[in-house]
Amino acid sequence: MCRLLAYVGPARPLPDVLYEPPFSLERQAYAPRRQAHGIINADGWGVGWYDLDVRPEPARYRTTTPMWADRRFADIAPVLRSGHLVAAVRSATPPSPVEESGTPPFCSGRFLFAHNGVVHSARDGAVEALRREVSPTRAAAIMGTADSEVLFALALDRLDAGASLGDALVDVIGRVEAASGGRLNLMLSDGELLAATACGDTLFVRTPFDHQGAIGTVLASEPYDDGPGWQPVADRTLVLVDGSGPTLRPFDPPAA
Repeated sequence: MCRLLAYVGPARPLPDVLYEPPFSLERQAYAPRRQAHGIINADGWGVGWYDLDVRPEPARYRTTTPMWADRRFADIAPVLRSGHLVAAVRSATPPSPVEESGTPPFCSGRFLFAHNGVVHSARDGAVEALRREVSPTRAAAIMGTADSEVLFALALDRLDAGASLGDALVDVIGRVEAASGGRLNLMLSDGELLAATACGDTLFVRTPFDHQGAIGTVLASEPYDDGPGWQPVADRTLVLVDGSGPTLRPFDPPAA
């Protein structure tokens, strides 16, 4: 139960993407228009952004403060620019506590990850069972109890084994669906390519997006304005976005 947002394109000031649209991610935290599960997203928020001219790893900001009440980052954002970012506002899934370790996006090396949804049967041990499948190296880096962090660790194991970003997400979905099921809208980025899945919740893509000469792709849980160009992504679709735009294809996870 979150709202996700990603942008890939020419570098732009972060407020252009996060705050200035009329139905921005900040507003979606307290008044989402397309959220089918839950009401508001008051359990924190975060953003990760890349500057590949500086380093391959992203910078990241996370807090348990609701986005609309967090003025610290709003004051900093105008001096930050990026052509590749992933952001999310959070509604914590019980029994996960509201703490920074469970706040998206999650980060490891050059990878950013976010999850909108839930692993079913979390109270009955489904997440713990999935966690036991994570390699010792990736399990040691799990900081909290959120199901999203376990999904990220599973994806990282697949990336370590040589999988592409898209294949890693699809394989994780297959494993979770075999174990318990869930709503699994996932985003995974390495700073050059963004992979995302529509699986159980809303997802929209807008491209090309022209704002003061910047043309790029926006991928979001819901449109942040009523302008033209937004297209709903069909359920069980994998979206791959790079500097040339998005590619969409249906997926059918392999049997676990």
